[in-house]
Amino acid sequence: MPDSPRVPGNSVDSLVQHATDNQVCRITLNRPETLNAITPDQRERIIELLTDASADPGVRAVVLTGTGRGFCAGADLRGASAAGERVPGDVARTIRVGAQRLISAVLDCEKPVIAAVNGTAAGLGAHLAFACDLVLAVESAKFIEVFVRRGLVPDGGGAYLLPRLVGPRRAKELMFFGDALTAADAERLGLVNRVVPGGELDKTAREWAARLATGPTRALALTKQLVNASLDSDRTTAFAAEAAAQEINMTTEDAREGVASFVERRSSEYRGR
Repeated sequence: MPDSPRVPGNSVDSLVQHATDNQVCRITLNRPETLNAITPDQRERIIELLTDASADPGVRAVVLTGTGRGFCAGADLRGASAAGERVPGDVARTIRVGAQRLISAVLDCEKPVIAAVNGTAAGLGAHLAFACDLVLAVESAKFIEVFVRRGLVPDGGGAYLLPRLVGPRRAKELMFFGDALTAADAERLGLVNRVVPGGELDKTAREWAARLATGPTRALALTKQLVNASLDSDRTTAFAAEAAAQEINMTTEDAREGVASFVERRSSEYRGR
């Protein structure tokens, strides 16, 4: 889908709020009047923040959420139909450098990413949540594969993510019909880790992020990498990657601390190194 025009009169920092506290980076989409539909500027800012979080030793977990009634209504398509004549290859290029880069930034982030889904997650917004490592959702949240309603093919990695999460038949059902999936049904299918009352979403996300931020950061990064890669690997490749990851991880301070704390029968104190 083509990029939409920029939103005038708002800085990208006001539309994508972020703060780091207690080694947790919190990224908040802040266009509640559009259910947090993503503009190109917002998309680029989210990618930048995830890339920075990945490299920053002061960040050990990420929470992605939204304001208002929506988590993310997908890409902002306002004005898209007014685009000029398309050149063959333009749409594919736009998808590659846009929606697919955003989803890749979540999958490739070296820190655990929690989606705190505060409302509707539709289209690219649903895929943004599904790409996260852990997904919390309020009881009123809905997940919608909205593309078919617009006569579009799913993008933003949907046809890659969904079959791996729920199997090809369920994925086709969701994508062929475009029906809204309740948070409870999403949890039943394995798309959501936990459904919580609206008033408990922020508290639960903070608790989970705090646990991750005090964990062995490099071991979590390697575990994330192994699990994500395993979905595209045969057993021989997956086992080799596992052994290599363990070899790398055993050089970290946290691995040495984990073993020492076990031997000394005390709680571990991981520092993310």
